[in-house]
Amino acid sequence: MAVLAAIVVALGHPLLKPSSDSTATPGQDFSPFLPAPSLSDRPPSHAPHRESRGALDESDGVVPDGVTVLDDEVPAVANLDAELLDALRRAAQNAADDGITFTVNSGWRSAAYQKELLRKAVAQHGSEAEAARWVATATTSPHVAGDAVDIGPDRATDWLSEHGSAYGLCRIYRNEPWHFELRTDAADRGCPRMYADPTQDPRMRQ
Repeated sequence: MAVLAAIVVALGHPLLKPSSDSTATPGQDFSPFLPAPSLSDRPPSHAPHRESRGALDESDGVVPDGVTVLDDEVPAVANLDAELLDALRRAAQNAADDGITFTVNSGWRSAAYQKELLRKAVAQHGSEAEAARWVATATTSPHVAGDAVDIGPDRATDWLSEHGSAYGLCRIYRNEPWHFELRTDAADRGCPRMYADPTQDPRMRQ
């Protein structure tokens, strides 16, 4: 029997080998089965785009992250038309009861800032005609006059789209759900019919 056992060991009999289903030995590489990295470990797939500031700064209407309609020290907010700003703040106070904050993505802009935005829009869209659907000239833009504000996030724009007319706050363009202006008779008559985009707005043809 001792001789037989020695022969079995020498031949490496299959009965003595660990099966493929046996428990992994320490140090065995099972990396394919490790959990995937958490979302916090991954780089964001998309970061909110903001215009490159260059020589422009807050004094031109460039808006830092997290600005709300209550931030008087930010020119983009402070230089808005007083009636528009008052309406925004009254609406924001009531929206806060629903857990919604109005973030200002853009408000008043200097003429220099507006020209830079238009220049970049032409480069992005390939022509002045296409860019005009999104960015007005410095002489026609209601932002330069302090008469328009771009609000975020989506929950805030949705809330304003539903309730804004009670404060005189109206969407003006169908392609810009974030853009609001004051229409003082909207509380009684409702907001006017929206233009498809700024190229349909007679003010843009001056």
